[in-house]
This record gives sequence, structure tokens and C-alpha cells, in this order.
Amino acid sequence: MRILTLLPLLAVSIVVIARSPQHVGKKLPERRIRSAPMEIPVAESKAEKRQSSRFMTERTSGYSVNGTGLPEVDFDIGESYAGLLPISNTTNSPELYFWFFPSQNPAADKEITIWLNGGPGCSSLEGFFQENGPVIWQYGTFKPVPNPYSWVNLTNMIWVEQPVGTGFSQGSPTATSEADVAAQFLGFWRNVVDTFALQGFTVYITGESYAGYYVSYIADAMFNADDEEYYNLSSIMIYNPSLSSDAVQEQIPAVPFVDYWGPLLSLNETFNADIHQRADSCNYTSFFEENLVFPPKGPLPTPPNIDGNVEGCDIWSDVYHAATEVNPCFDLYQVATTCPLLWDVLGFPGSFGYVPAGAEVYFNRSDVQAAINAPIQGWAECTSLDVFVDGRDESPPPALNVLPSVIDRAERTIIGHGVLDYILIYNGSLLAIQNMTFGGSQGFSSPPEDDFIVPNLHPELSLSSLAGSGVMGKYHTEKKLTFVSITIAGHMVPQYAPGAAYRQMEFLLGRIPSLGTAGSFTTQMETGGAYGPFKASAAQTPCDNSIVC
Repeated sequence: MRILTLLPLLAVSIVVIARSPQHVGKKLPERRIRSAPMEIPVAESKAEKRQSSRFMTERTSGYSVNGTGLPEVDFDIGESYAGLLPISNTTNSPELYFWFFPSQNPAADKEITIWLNGGPGCSSLEGFFQENGPVIWQYGTFKPVPNPYSWVNLTNMIWVEQPVGTGFSQGSPTATSEADVAAQFLGFWRNVVDTFALQGFTVYITGESYAGYYVSYIADAMFNADDEEYYNLSSIMIYNPSLSSDAVQEQIPAVPFVDYWGPLLSLNETFNADIHQRADSCNYTSFFEENLVFPPKGPLPTPPNIDGNVEGCDIWSDVYHAATEVNPCFDLYQVATTCPLLWDVLGFPGSFGYVPAGAEVYFNRSDVQAAINAPIQGWAECTSLDVFVDGRDESPPPALNVLPSVIDRAERTIIGHGVLDYILIYNGSLLAIQNMTFGGSQGFSSPPEDDFIVPNLHPELSLSSLAGSGVMGKYHTEKKLTFVSITIAGHMVPQYAPGAAYRQMEFLLGRIPSLGTAGSFTTQMETGGAYGPFKASAAQTPCDNSIVC
């Protein structure tokens, strides 16, 4: 069965910013906006709130970040604390860098959410600065702007650069497995809890990509610790995660991905015929069609070419190289990307390392490092240093080891997947789920078919912070696991679809009953909100149809 039937056909509502009508010889229709313009709520200043914050103590004052002192940022980012804390209390212990933002939302009183980027060895400051932090500076844009979809509007947030060897972290890597990474993180987390008096706080762990490993193994270690004072874990959420083998998440679903996105990839007929023939001979086609079924027929067999050394069966790489011949700006993290190539202030836009002459990588600047209590040193979004000894993580993929047990013990688990991602493919995640036994049975009994609904929030109609809304994917919840597709997102879901990620975060925190919930975000006025930087006008109405809301 091809991806056209297995990957749900998703209704998409996209806000289009067109060229001037002069350029295309047409008069554009008036933009249809459901929301009335929004107003900034009148409240005491952020500086006044910081002075009275419960987190500002003698012990934490040295970590305080001046909310108006971040270079290039012309607004107050609010109360935050950043710096290094050790992974143990031994002398000369390695240290991890963190940035902690308290939330003004009363619902966040006794909870905290951890965000981890992947790699391995990629900085969580990427997530902070381009996905879900209070300030964002996206590819090719002029300057940083406020993020109305910041998760700080919902909950207390902390971004952590880990494992040792990543970003501003200090010390030499010693980890050989995820068990080592988890043990080091739990030691660090105990120091975070003691420093900021977070004892008993409900903990949520989130992340993306290789953090599918990190989040799963750290969650397992927290549950195993059985210590609610320090590790009171509730739930986890992972985006486009590494869950299984490359055979399952890349090779086997590669040809169905090409079939689904054919016009976008524009690969020629000869090449397409060749990869279909090879997918058949490598047994990818039969494995895909026989095992991506609901409910599963039984335990999945060992995937073909599990070691990746069968000649002619590296179809995933061949598709990548062919796509870049057609589109030299092809981005395997978001396959709808075309030229021109945008530069990234973090130095790594998509699958490119393009920094134009005269540009600077933001967190590599010494004035930025001083402002955020970071060591003055070289910084790269993804380190060239091996964060595992000998460059190998010896742990089994989480779907084949700890993740099913984590799902059973967590209040809820969300796996979100942007369907424009080629580096880890949507149907590969579904295959991994169908091979897991959790909640007493194997896989899902039915595919993701329910509409994932995202409200509309365009604060002051700012062109710098627009996001898609309406039906933005399909989801399925069963046995405490929710799997959800995001139609217009690539690998970094909160970056490409911030409204969708915000809604998923509301569900993770238990603020809405399901991802099919219609109506406004919980932080908008008519639902008792207004804890973020913007509030809705009284004229705004709840979502009243399934396409635009």
C-alpha cells in the first residue's frame, strides 16, 4: 500500500504572504482574518515582577539574566536565569548549561518543562531561539522578535545543553550509552531543583530528533528513581524522534515518501522506476505493506538491511542526492524548501552550514555570552566533538527498549511528526509504534484519522509571528499514547508550525482534553487566559468550523 493511502490526506489552512500585485499583474483579494486585532494587556512591568519573584533568591541571583540586556533584542524578554550547574557534587564535575524561564501563568505554579534538542551534540539553544522560546530569530529574518507561541506563556520552561560536550557545557564526555547520559542528567537536575527550590514540581520532558533517545531514557531513569521530590515526572512529548533503526525510519518508507511528494521533489521517471524496482528487491515494499497495518498482525520481523550494508539498498541516500541535483537548496529537514538559500543566525539553516561573509553566529558572540552567563568560548549549534566515547551510543533504540515502559508509566506521551521531514520519515515512526507493546497490547488498533485542530492567534496581525491554523494534521490517542501528524511542518515542528506545537503543549499539560478540541488557546481571554504577552479582544469568537478558526 502506498503512502498516499497510509499518510492521511490532510486539510491545510495556510496564511500566504504574496508579492505585490504589480509583480503578478493581479489585484489581490482582501485577506480574510477571523481574529480582531489584539491588545497588549496592562499590567505591572516585568522588572517589577522580577523583583518580587519567588525564584529570585540569594542563591539564584548570580544566574539572573537582565531581560533588557540581550544584544540585538529591543524588548524585555522577562525574568530568566542562566548558567552552569554540575552533573554531580564531586570536585571538578562536568557542568551543563541551562536557561530557565519562569511563567506568569498561574496554572504553571508547581510544574516545569524541560526542552532538549538532539544531534547527538546539538544545542537546546536552537529550540530556545528558533522554536519555542520567548524570543525568536528565524532563518533569513532581519532581527529577533517576541514569540507569541512561546511555551513560557503556558509553563515554567528550562532549555538544557546536554550531554557533556554540547554547546556551553563544560568537561570531557565520558558517556558510552544513554544510561550514562540519563545518570548525568539526573545529577544535574537534582542541582537545578535544589538551586531554584523546585522540590515536588511536576516535571514534563520534551524534545526533538535524537532527543527521542534522550527523553525516553531520561524519563525511564526518573521513573526508576521513584523520588517525587526531585523527579516527579508526569508526561513526555517528542517531535520527529529517533525511535528505531535507520532501516525502519529512513530506508523502508523512502519510496512511499517519494510517491507522496512526487511533484514537489520532481524526480525523473527513470530514477523513480529504478528506486521502485530496488525497493521491491530489497524487500522494503513487502515489509512496508505487510507491517504498516492497524491493528498489527503480530511482532514485526527483523527489518531488511538492518545493518545498512546490502549493496544497492541505500535508497534513502540515492533519493537525497537526486533531489539535490534538481533543487540545490533541497533541505532534508523540510523538503518544501527551495532557493534562494537563507542564512541562519545560529549558523546551521536546515541541512546547510551557510554563514555569509560579515555575518556572526549569535551565541558565538562574546557580548551575548556575557549577557546570558555563559562561558566566553567558541560555540556551535552542533558540536564537532564526539559526545559519546568513540562517537558511538551503544544503547538500543528507545522503541525497542525503554519507551513502551515509559508510555505505561507516564500520564500521557505525545509523538508528533512533521510530514515534510525526510531525515526521519512519518511512516517510519508509525512502523516503530506498530512494533511496540504498550498498555497491554501491540501498537495502535486504528491509524491516526481524527482532525488535529489548531486555533487562530495572530497577535496584532504581526507579519513576524504568523502561524498556520485550522485542521493541521491527524491524530490518534490510545493506551495513553498520542501520535499526531503536522501537515506543514518539517523536522523542527515548533519552528515550522508554532501554533500546532503550542496546542500540543496545552494537551501535554492537561489544559485541553484532546488534540481535537475546538475553541481558543487556553491563554486567550474568552477561556480565562491572558497570561502570555498578548490577549484576545472580546470580539474574537471560538473556532466554528474545521478549516479556519
